[in-house]
Amino acid sequence: MPAYRGRLAPSPTGLLHIGHAATFWTAYQRALKSEGIFVFRDEDLDPQRSKPEFARAMIEDLRWLGIHWHEGPDVGGPFGAYRQSERRELYLAAWRQLYEMGAIYPCTCSRKDLLLAPTAPNEGDDEPLYPGHCRNPLGGAPKYHSPAGVNWRFRVPDNEVILFHDNRLGVQSFVAAEDFGDFVVWRRDDVPAYQLAVVVDDAEMQITEVVRGEDLLKSTARQLLLIRALGLPAPQYYHCELLRDEAGRRLAKRHDSLSLRTLRQQGLTPQDVLALCGF
Repeated sequence: MPAYRGRLAPSPTGLLHIGHAATFWTAYQRALKSEGIFVFRDEDLDPQRSKPEFARAMIEDLRWLGIHWHEGPDVGGPFGAYRQSERRELYLAAWRQLYEMGAIYPCTCSRKDLLLAPTAPNEGDDEPLYPGHCRNPLGGAPKYHSPAGVNWRFRVPDNEVILFHDNRLGVQSFVAAEDFGDFVVWRRDDVPAYQLAVVVDDAEMQITEVVRGEDLLKSTARQLLLIRALGLPAPQYYHCELLRDEAGRRLAKRHDSLSLRTLRQQGLTPQDVLALCGF
């Protein structure tokens, strides 16, 4: 195996925009510089929002930009499926491991319940800080044979400081139960949550460095707890600066005017787009 394995992992829930282009170009360049392997993973877990037309568009737009990968849903590779929708058994195995060790518990709280709680999120938080309504010992709960029907939350170690080194930003520090609470690893609609799927995939695909936006720094702290609980190797991390709109808001898929597909249709070249990204 090469010393470096990087990845890009878009979700086919909309058209990619120049913010995605900036992050994925950075990931691609870091893999090239390291003479490593670059992996494309289609994170199509969300059955309601993931669309085949978006999956096709993201592959076409990234290739147009000049990004190439060694493994992925359209080129294959040694690690089986590269679409998350085809990797369910791996996520189920991780759920069973966490369940059997008492690291997760069933939660029946609705999102409305959480938003009404005193610990509802501040502006910008990615998830409400869970107030612990369902945080009971698993020994007193019914025996579950599958995760379907309720949310499953990871029991974070209260007040533990999670430290990690970011290859761009240096040492990062978060406090469990203060900066984030018990988080969902499996949804009530029987879909594995992002945090669990990413940890399982990065480990199974032997990713050595995760390059992504700095809005996911807190997710890294969560994922490191999952990595430790599952006994998996931790990759290195590089969190990119986010591109923002005129109002200072980070770019999202709602910014249709800045999608790669729209910019292509307007006649911009890949070099034009990379210049807009600051390269």
